[in-house]
Amino acid sequence: MQPPSLLLLVLGLLAAPAAALVRIPLHKFTSVRRTMTELGGPVEDLIAKGPISKYAQGAPAVTGGPIPEMLRNYMDAQYYGEIGIGTPPQCFTVVFDTGSSNLWVPSIHCKLLDIACWIHHKYNSGKSSTYVKNGTSFDIHYGSGSLSGYLSQDTVSVPCKSALSGLAGIKVERQTFGEATKQPGITFIAAKFDGILGMAYPRISVNNVLPVFDNLMQQKLVEKNIFSFYLNRDPSAQPGGELMLGGTDSKYYKGPLSYLNVTRKAYWQVHMEQVDVGSSLTLCKGGCEAIVDTGTSLIVGPVDEVRELQKAIGAVPLIQGEYMIPCEKVSTLPDVTLKLGGKLYKLSSEDYTLKVSTGGLGAGQGAGQGAGLATGQVLTTLAIPGFARREDHLLEWLHGHGHPPTWRASLDPG
Repeated sequence: MQPPSLLLLVLGLLAAPAAALVRIPLHKFTSVRRTMTELGGPVEDLIAKGPISKYAQGAPAVTGGPIPEMLRNYMDAQYYGEIGIGTPPQCFTVVFDTGSSNLWVPSIHCKLLDIACWIHHKYNSGKSSTYVKNGTSFDIHYGSGSLSGYLSQDTVSVPCKSALSGLAGIKVERQTFGEATKQPGITFIAAKFDGILGMAYPRISVNNVLPVFDNLMQQKLVEKNIFSFYLNRDPSAQPGGELMLGGTDSKYYKGPLSYLNVTRKAYWQVHMEQVDVGSSLTLCKGGCEAIVDTGTSLIVGPVDEVRELQKAIGAVPLIQGEYMIPCEKVSTLPDVTLKLGGKLYKLSSEDYTLKVSTGGLGAGQGAGQGAGLATGQVLTTLAIPGFARREDHLLEWLHGHGHPPTWRASLDPG
């Protein structure tokens, strides 16, 4: 049976007639973490030295600065698409990330020793007739290092060179973005994407830069303020999915979508009632907060509760919150059920484990640090979430192959 797929739907602030549905093909690739694991690489060193944690800008700290959110991220990213920056457009591959809000790409002015920059596409402002200088410094903190550079303004084309490709496209004018001149660690060296395009709320945007989708809405470039993701879990399928701006495509789902309140307009954050491991263990008792994040492939949760979960299924701890279990035992593991909006999302053992070739073991990766939970692509490739801005809704619908949908939920940032 083919694995389930996901559609992610987002509704925006302003509804105005404009372009029809804009489609951006998404390509699936093996994550940096999995590549290094299968090659026997020093993942411990990467975790200790590399830029693995997002930096949470969700709420100001007492000092007035952002607070760190310990969610390991771009080592686990698996889907990217293409955008253009400038006139004529310079093409870049980016992760469309609902767990962050800034757009950045490598700069032609990157540091001499920035290896990640030199092996990826670089933005050259001198080749763009629509470039506007800004020059404000920016820093995004990842673990022990900082990605840094300066801000610039230009036109963003989605997808890149859409006119030449025969696809409908849009041009977001006067978009502020980051030109990265320093990228720390090995994660971005090994990444198959050039940069990140954040699709979360302005509240967590570094330097208060208006996110691309918010700018797009203000310019009334789409008919409906909705964006949706279709993510195909079939590793052999190309394209690996599709990002749609301005609506959704019913060929990817059946039946109605239902809603959940988004509890905080920073990340796409919702309230989860509980997590059941088979019939023997209940976690998230009394409820907890969850983030739907397309920038990671894992489910990440509080250390103590993830430790309980892994113990219940017989997994052996490795490093930095990762666990291993023999592949032959995967089929015997219990379901893990997430309760959202009174509805149940059942993850089978095949859904919550990653099989890697090293040692013939299947890896169930999921412990993190903090008080919440990030669902990542494990859940989002099983469901059809949608996000709304004025309505502030996240809509989810489980798409199963060969049988009717069994889980429904949605998020409404309130």
